[in-house]
Amino acid sequence: MEKTTRELRRTVLSYDVEGAMLAAKKAVEVGVDPLKAIEEGLAQGIKEVGNKFGKGEIFLPELVMAAEAMKKALEVLEPELKRKKKERKTLGRVLLGTVAGDIHSIGKTIVAAMLTANGFEVYDLGEDVPTEKFVEKVRELKPDLLGLSALLTTTLPAQGVVIETLKREGLRKTLKVIIGGAPASKEWAEKIGADGYGANAVEAVQVSKKLLGTSK
Repeated sequence: MEKTTRELRRTVLSYDVEGAMLAAKKAVEVGVDPLKAIEEGLAQGIKEVGNKFGKGEIFLPELVMAAEAMKKALEVLEPELKRKKKERKTLGRVLLGTVAGDIHSIGKTIVAAMLTANGFEVYDLGEDVPTEKFVEKVRELKPDLLGLSALLTTTLPAQGVVIETLKREGLRKTLKVIIGGAPASKEWAEKIGADGYGANAVEAVQVSKKLLGTSK
C-alpha cells in the first residue's frame, strides 16, 4: 500500500496526468485508505512541486501539469473518501471561481491544487461564474474564504461587483476574500475591499493561511 502512495506522489512530481489517474484507480482497487493516498501521496507531491516553483527551480508549465495530475487523481479518490465517510482535517473551507466573462482556468486550477495540498477544503465553481452564482454558493456552503480570479483587464471589475453584492446581501462580515489574476494587484485588492491578493499560487496559499489565522 505504501508503494501505491509513493507512486501517487511520483506521478505529481513527474507531471504525469494519466499516470496519476491510473495510480488513484489502483489505490482504490487495492484498498488503500483514500485519506492516506491524498495526504501522503498527492498532497506531499504538490507541496514539493510548489516549493520548487517558489525557489525558481521549475516554471509555470510544470506547476500547471502537476496541478492537473493531482486534480485528475482527486476525481477518483474523493468519491471513495465520501463513500467511506472519511473527512480530511481542514484549515478552512474555500470557494474559488473565475469571474463572469472570463474563461481562463489555469491559475485558478493551480491555486485549488495548492490549497487542497495544504489542508484546505476547496470548492471550485469553474470559469465565467456569474455574480449571482458566487452569492448563491456563499450562502449555501458558508465558506471561510472566497477566491476570485480574473485574467483580463475587462473582467477585473467583476471582482469588485461580487464583493459589493456580497455586502448588500449581508454575506461579507465573516467571509474573507482574496483576489488573483494577471491584471490584479495589492492596490486593486485594497480599492475594491478585498482582504488579500495572491500574485501566484504559492503566495495565494500563504495569504489564505494568514487571513484564516492558520499561520503568522
